[in-house]
Amino acid sequence: MAQIEIRISSKIQKVTGKSEIMIRFFQGTSFDLYAKSEIFISPDYFEYYVNREKTEKMGVKVPGNIITASTEKARKNGYALRKSGTIVFKQRLETPDVKYHRQQVERLERLKKHILDCFEDADKSDLSSEWLIEVIDKFNHPEKYNTKTTKKTFFELVETYIHRRQLADSHARVFRVLSRVIARYEGFIRATEKARKDYTFAIDTVTRDDIEELSDYMRHENALAEQYPKLFAKLIENYPAAIKKGHNVIQARGENTIIKMRTRLKSLFLFFVEEGLTTNRPFDGLRIGTEKVGTPIYITIEERNKIAEYDLEKKWPAMDEDFRKKCKMPIRTIVVCRDIFIFQCFIGCRVSDLIKLTPQHIENGILVYTPHKTKNGEDAMQACVPLHAKALELIEKYEGQDKMGRLFPFITEQRYNDAIKAIFTMAEIKRNVEVRNPLTGENELRPINEIASSHLARRTFVGNAYFKVTDPNLIGKMSGHVEGSKAFKRYRKIEDETLKNVIDLLD
Repeated sequence: MAQIEIRISSKIQKVTGKSEIMIRFFQGTSFDLYAKSEIFISPDYFEYYVNREKTEKMGVKVPGNIITASTEKARKNGYALRKSGTIVFKQRLETPDVKYHRQQVERLERLKKHILDCFEDADKSDLSSEWLIEVIDKFNHPEKYNTKTTKKTFFELVETYIHRRQLADSHARVFRVLSRVIARYEGFIRATEKARKDYTFAIDTVTRDDIEELSDYMRHENALAEQYPKLFAKLIENYPAAIKKGHNVIQARGENTIIKMRTRLKSLFLFFVEEGLTTNRPFDGLRIGTEKVGTPIYITIEERNKIAEYDLEKKWPAMDEDFRKKCKMPIRTIVVCRDIFIFQCFIGCRVSDLIKLTPQHIENGILVYTPHKTKNGEDAMQACVPLHAKALELIEKYEGQDKMGRLFPFITEQRYNDAIKAIFTMAEIKRNVEVRNPLTGENELRPINEIASSHLARRTFVGNAYFKVTDPNLIGKMSGHVEGSKAFKRYRKIEDETLKNVIDLLD
């Protein structure tokens, strides 16, 4: 059964002395959601919501002071009947503070009922903290959701897309990055072109020319931000409320990044049309472009085993102080990340799926899960990976250590990637590899420890398995690639080069 708990924020408003009530909405292990209520009370009164007697013992007069008396005496002295039978009466005269807090109690009860009513009608697969925030916002600001007079902005519709498509956090994040770029583009046009001072990136009016102009803006936004620092500081400060704030450093972008953003924007417009939100199709006849990618980089089985067996704790004291400070994490955390990385090398899943794996995903020594990226209702594919003995050993090593019940005590994705680079450096896996510079598009040599990340573990699984089987789709069944994935063509290039090297040995 779904439950609602409340607590009070530790932040106190300087002017009113009140704090906001915070909502927790949860149901066992199914979901655990948090949101602000927009209901403010005095911290002194909060105990009333949980323990009225305790509050009164503290000398605080709480709302709803109750007395018992005869009906005639009560009416004579200004009291009104509250509950018949027991002749319980409530004071008619209240101080403004008592009246305000009584109103907040009633409002909070209405809000709790509203949440439970919305929960009954909700698609349970859509439940998220964003869903709860929207439910509470509808309760507090119903005028915003009058569909007869109010139409959602592009940025609000992006959030709708994220929720409907049930995007993983990492995937949702890139769409919010796109939202922030478009918000800055929209604001930049308004600020720099008098003829378009009211310009809005609206789904019904966006044209092919707007898409091309936006693409050109993205190519040069880094330079524009340096040229107009005050304007961009203001644009960042004034993001629409629907956009969750994140990393706001505007970096230079390569053509591959532009193509990815154009592709995401096209998928949004296809969704808008499918949902009947617009008939506008600005991408019709517009060429998106094709990403240029290099040959996949991965480590050999020998390198993987070296990392797995390397005594990192013994190596740690020998590392210079600057290196240890740059790591910003204890050696114990680095060792845990090493074990997680090795496990990932044995199963080849994406990090967004890795961080969600639990013992329930293992059946008879086989890891079975649904890759979130390819999840699509009834057509969702499952990845099935027989677990290597070393992978099973790692699972046993960390059994019961994660508070959330996952296979491993995972940290954030960014810290995981930072730890991987440190692990490669400490294990002296530093060979140069040829990688494509995302900005210039040119190939360049880089030490592998500088570019190592969680995705390298996935490529290590696929790359090493590719030479062991004749059917790439068998690997796809384990790694979560859809059948006929273009990604495998890149591994085919490696095989062709290997075959050429074999022929050269015949000289």
